[in-house]
Amino acid sequence: MLGPIFVREWLILPRNGRLQVQRVAWMGLFWVIALTTWLSTAEWSRPGQYLDLSRLGPLIFQMFSLVQVVLLVFYAALASASAVALEKDRRTFLLLLITDLADREIVLGKIIGSILPLLTLPLASLPLMALLVLTGGVGIWQVLAVTLLTWTAMVASGALGGLMALWRERTFPALALTALGVVLYLLIVRLTGFLPQPWGQAVSTVLDPFLALGLALDPATLILDRGGWLLAHLGWMAALGCGLLGAGMVMLRVWNPSGEPIMQREVPDEAPAEEVDRMRAHAAPGQIRHVVGNPILWRETHTRAYGRRPFLIQLGYLLVLGLILYGTLVPVLAGERFPFAAAYGLVPVLVLSLLLVAAQAVTAITTEKDLGALDLLLVTDLTAGEFIFGKLLGIVRNTLLFIVPPLVLGAVYAAGGYLATPPVRYPELGSSMNAMALLCLLGGLLVVFAFCMVLGIHIALRSPTSRAAILTALGSVFFLTVGTLVTIALILVNGRFEYQWASFLAFLGAGIGGLWWVLNGDRPSSALTLASWVCPLAVFYTAATVVVGKPGTGETGDPLIPFLVVAASFGFAITAMLVPLLSEFDVAMGRTSGGAD
Repeated sequence: MLGPIFVREWLILPRNGRLQVQRVAWMGLFWVIALTTWLSTAEWSRPGQYLDLSRLGPLIFQMFSLVQVVLLVFYAALASASAVALEKDRRTFLLLLITDLADREIVLGKIIGSILPLLTLPLASLPLMALLVLTGGVGIWQVLAVTLLTWTAMVASGALGGLMALWRERTFPALALTALGVVLYLLIVRLTGFLPQPWGQAVSTVLDPFLALGLALDPATLILDRGGWLLAHLGWMAALGCGLLGAGMVMLRVWNPSGEPIMQREVPDEAPAEEVDRMRAHAAPGQIRHVVGNPILWRETHTRAYGRRPFLIQLGYLLVLGLILYGTLVPVLAGERFPFAAAYGLVPVLVLSLLLVAAQAVTAITTEKDLGALDLLLVTDLTAGEFIFGKLLGIVRNTLLFIVPPLVLGAVYAAGGYLATPPVRYPELGSSMNAMALLCLLGGLLVVFAFCMVLGIHIALRSPTSRAAILTALGSVFFLTVGTLVTIALILVNGRFEYQWASFLAFLGAGIGGLWWVLNGDRPSSALTLASWVCPLAVFYTAATVVVGKPGTGETGDPLIPFLVVAASFGFAITAMLVPLLSEFDVAMGRTSGGAD
């Protein structure tokens, strides 16, 4: 029914060694979450008592279910969008359109086949989650409900990613619109909660997967007769996924090929006849455009290297930004005071901006590789500096709209006095501390943005396939941000910093190992190895210093030292990635025979 594309993915999936690695890592994540939850309850510090497991089991179940939905929904959307977009970049998607494959077989085969490895992960964790039923406090119906909810949400997000990739002709617009589409959907369904009650709560629960997950995690859902809401959500998400897949089938041959007309280059009227014939025979289509300055930078900023209609991405980002600011900044401007008020607005905007910047950076290289344009560097006199810095400046120019809002938002929070909490006995220090916090925040954000740009180029040039590069780059940025948030959450769980050392060590070990694999790949170096150790430790130190601050006072810590630590560590990582790119560029691109000699 799904066609030969899906059958191929189904048959070769068990032979892929990476699937087994993913399952082992997934089980390791379950173990780390269970250990973290146990340590957060402080039950390890006293003798075991009756019914301790009945209190611990539901907590582990809730924590892992939330992490499972967040990670798998994100990766499902990313995997389906990248699978279709990369086929179009390689010009192999057109070959599928001229075969006798039905539209259903192409769309379902590519989208469902791309998320098939991810669909097996809830099955791998299902036995472990079912074991929690034996501890008490967790029902078997909750385990099945969470698994079904995860699958339906994954299919819906994967269908959205595939639809965006079928619509747009380049990888970056597909990835950007997919991320914005997922965030926009979650924000819009939250607005339904303002409808008259109880209809508002019911509608938002049916539409929002995270509110529905709260129902599945609540043992009293069946007692309160809210099981119908959960079933309605499962039906809605399944219908949404089927609707998006159906839209992709209907519009497949309408959107593909893109239908962009091929125009012959204009010829000056005064050109001789032989020159006219030569230009018509050999010239590229379109009007003659004169390259000024760095040709790489000119192409990044003066051509449609990343697709047409970039205003769609900008409009979507501004719409999402407006909804986030409405929910987080308006209460602050109204005078409400609550702990870490600036984080509620800065964190979601920053995470979204970092993902879009990383997507632009990695696709700046993968698009060239898929089109075969990167091979043209072998016969040009472009230097490593022209190529690398041309790409970096082009990324900055194209993502300026995503970089500026977090900086401006930080200034707004600083003006309101929300970036630093000075001692009550020294109220006159409020403005100076907020000014210092603002400068450190702006500097830290610029360093992190620069790190994401260089990381995307570094991974794209070293990865064997474009899809692996995209998944690795965006996954690294996602885990960098989510890992930091998890560290902060662990610190704030029970206010006892010393109880979480085992969890912190586990997360640090995972972060160091993952970053080492991302930075080094098949060409390790001592500088990149040192960077993979320093950066996670710097993030942990910064989070602990800012959040804990001065124990017992509720104040944040001094922002200067954390900023210097972040700037030094991530600056060293940027240098460790840039130096090989600039000094070994000819070797990496095959423009030297030194390796053969």
